[in-house]
Amino acid sequence: MERRNAKPKRELVLPGDLLDSTGAKVGEYAYERDGNVYAAVLGIKNVTPAGVGVIPLHGQYMPVAGDLVIGTINDIGPSNWMVDINAPYPAPLHVSEVPWKVEFGDTSRFLNIGDVVLLKVLSVDESKKIQVTMNDAGLRKIEGGMLVEISHTKVSRVIGKSGSMIQMLKNMSDCRITVGQNGRIWIDGEGESAEAVADAIKMIEEEAQSHNLTERIKEFLEKRLPAEEE
Repeated sequence: MERRNAKPKRELVLPGDLLDSTGAKVGEYAYERDGNVYAAVLGIKNVTPAGVGVIPLHGQYMPVAGDLVIGTINDIGPSNWMVDINAPYPAPLHVSEVPWKVEFGDTSRFLNIGDVVLLKVLSVDESKKIQVTMNDAGLRKIEGGMLVEISHTKVSRVIGKSGSMIQMLKNMSDCRITVGQNGRIWIDGEGESAEAVADAIKMIEEEAQSHNLTERIKEFLEKRLPAEEE
């Protein structure tokens, strides 16, 4: 799995808040006035080479206790790791919530910036303080495979009624597929098969409201998946 650079710490902004006063380009959901860039919506400040803008909070994943999530380590402290779980609030993973004995200050020996991890949300309090854990069956650092990101609102469609859609994807492709409630999906399998599943998942996201979607996804995979050798 490709390593990704650490993301900057997220800054919540309100409509009208100053985003930049140095002449930066105007990004999405932002506007310019007198050479300054301001937020147009409630969201998270987003700085990219294309400009300074805002990631709207509307529709963003809000963690719930018990959720299975896929996160990326984006900062390291002496006794915890900060994990990006696609939520508007930080998600610290404390050394007491991993299956290893980690000495103070030795955190980077176990998980490093860019590592992808499968976690469970332990709790979310009224102040939106999130606690996550890796101390449960199946939770682990994820290596290899590919990561697909979709809107968290379409996760239930990827899973399907009683797990029908995700089971079909697994059975037809022989891929291992792990779905995070935060909209991140890990696929591990043969190259062509994994790519076909990734494209099928994107198709499900785009056409979630379509009729006969399961049948259409099945036909799509039958055309895309490598033919079995006799």
